[in-house]
This record gives sequence, C-alpha cells and structure tokens, in this order.
Amino acid sequence: MEKRQLLIVSKNQEFIEKVVDRVSVYYEISVEKSIHVAYNIALTLLPDVILFDKTSFEKASDFKNLKTFKSTHFLTRSYLIVYGRQEDAKALNKRYKSIIDEFLSDNIGFDLLAERIQKSNHSGKINYWHECFMGLFNLMAKPIVLLQQNSIIAMNDAFKKTFRIEDTNGLRLTDLVNVENKAKVKTSLRNFARGKHMKAVTSTSLLVHENKLRNAKISFSKLSRNINDQFIMIIDFSGDQFTMDQNIGSHADQVEKCFKENSELAEFSFTKREKEIISLLCKGYKTKEISEALFISPKTIEKHRSNIIKRTNSETILESVIYAINHNLVDFPMS
Repeated sequence: MEKRQLLIVSKNQEFIEKVVDRVSVYYEISVEKSIHVAYNIALTLLPDVILFDKTSFEKASDFKNLKTFKSTHFLTRSYLIVYGRQEDAKALNKRYKSIIDEFLSDNIGFDLLAERIQKSNHSGKINYWHECFMGLFNLMAKPIVLLQQNSIIAMNDAFKKTFRIEDTNGLRLTDLVNVENKAKVKTSLRNFARGKHMKAVTSTSLLVHENKLRNAKISFSKLSRNINDQFIMIIDFSGDQFTMDQNIGSHADQVEKCFKENSELAEFSFTKREKEIISLLCKGYKTKEISEALFISPKTIEKHRSNIIKRTNSETILESVIYAINHNLVDFPMS
C-alpha cells in the first residue's frame, strides 16, 4: 500500500520524534520549522495531512500565514490539524474556522493524536489530476499563473523571474496592465468565467518590471467544467505574430476554430506509457529523472511528450494535461 503524505510544522524536536514514531508506518513524513518554508513544501508535496504544532509557535505573528495553506486550488484537499493548548482553541477556531479541519488539545496524549492523524479524512477532495500538476506548473518555461477571477493565487518560477514578483498576496491580473485597460480586462475575465468555453486566447500588453510594456499572446484554460472562475493563464512573449483584437471569451474565429478542432478529435485514450510520463511530469520530474525512473531514453520521452501535445491539439504539455482532465482521458487513482 502506498503511504500517504504528512507534513509536520513544528520547532519541537521531541514532539516531532513522538509523532514520527507512531505514524511513520502509514505516512511519508516531511518536517519543517518555518511556516513560510512549509507552505512552499506543501505546494510541492500536496500532503494528505498537515499537522501544525501551535505550542512551538509562541508569537501570534508566527501563525498569521496559516490561511495561505488553504488559499489555493491545489491545497484544498489537505486535512489541516492544529495541535495546541486548550486555552487557545476558542480563539483559533474563531479566527481560522474555515481553514482548520480539526483542533487537537495538547492534553490528549500522543497515541490519540496519532490515531486522529490516521483517521483524518477530507470529504471535499478534488480529483488526483487537479491536485498533481503543480510540479509541471513550476517546470514550464513560460510565465504561468493560476487565477481566481482577477486574483493571482499562484505563479510559477518563470512568472516570478519575468515580473520580479515573489508574493501573490493581494496581487491581481489588472495590476499588470495599463490603467485604461483595467476595466476591459475585468470584463473579459468575467465573460470567460461565465461562458461555456474551456479555453480562450487573446493578445494584450503587460507591465513587466520597471513598468515596461511587452506585447504578449495569452491563453486561458479552465481547470474544470465545474469550477468556472478558476483557471490557468499562460503568457507567451514570443507570440507577437498572433493578432487578435476580440475580447477573451468572445466568438472570435481563431478561438472557434480551436474549439471546433478539439471537439472533432478522434476518440482515443493515452497509452500506459503516456500516463506514466504525464503522472511524473505532474509531480515535477524533469526529462532526465523520468528517464531514470522508467528506464527509457530522454529522446523517447520527448517523442511521447510531442505526441501528447499533438493529439490533444495543444501548444504546451500543461495545456495537454488540462485537456486530458476535462475529457476524462486519465485515470483517477484513489487516495
């Protein structure tokens, strides 16, 4: 049986050792002392359970970033347990009611704590493929963001480097366009969110560092037919040759052509090897690492990637994965 993932956030080595001793049979365990660093680890691991030891964080400011652990689409499945003093329970449950899945008092004993960790379950899980491609998201060379309507809730390394931005806190897509285009962008995003289309493409000018404007082709892909207001945005600064004046989500000829081609794709399923490659890509494996894991040459892997992109009528492997999700072309393993 494959072990589940547990992330322990604590500064107390004795606490860590006692938890690890009791649950290591069932969990692959990662440990971090910094809440800020733990968030980045969580985005990479997408753990089944996150355990916070509040007793080792005395300052209120140490705990203020807890809300970030349920701020993205990719971490909503993680079961968040806070272990702390009974006198803190009321305040924590009031302040973080929508974030904490379970508060456990430090007077329950470690055996019961371990039992609660093992029994933890989150009924609101999203399917495996929605959770998993954050690794691929971060490997992509083009700037990419995850949007909740106009709000940027995740950005990949290429985006951070291009726009010289490290923190998504309060950042909106409209912060990256000229003042005169803000209203148009908001309207366009709203229309796309409400529309039936799963993908849309347009061109615009974006403000990069030092307020320099760069023309870009941008494409939007919804993550799910059931989640209208959350989608991936891919930026292509080399796409000046693509000219498109229509708004995002419009019935532009270019967009309609893409939808028509997708709907006419012959029915197919990914081969076992393609599924293996997609799975490892989603977990953040690079070509060399996939080659070592599957015992096939890097050249063969690149050929498979190319076939996957071509067969899903996509421009990037990330778009191929999104397409596969929405057309049920990948298996959904149970946790």
